[in-house]
Amino acid sequence: MALEMRPICERCQAKTGWRDEARICSYECTFCPECAESMASICPNCGGGLVVRPHRAEAL
Repeated sequence: MALEMRPICERCQAKTGWRDEARICSYECTFCPECAESMASICPNCGGGLVVRPHRAEAL
């Protein structure tokens, strides 16, 4: 099972492409680093922690 690599921040709509930095929770809610920091790395949808999303190779 692969992560769903969502292309935008759910809060500010900034691009979060495959190689861009992003933060995700265990439900794959996606936020840019700035929004995640402003929310103290807590997902507003589920209350879980936001962690650094891994990068994915462009070819995939």
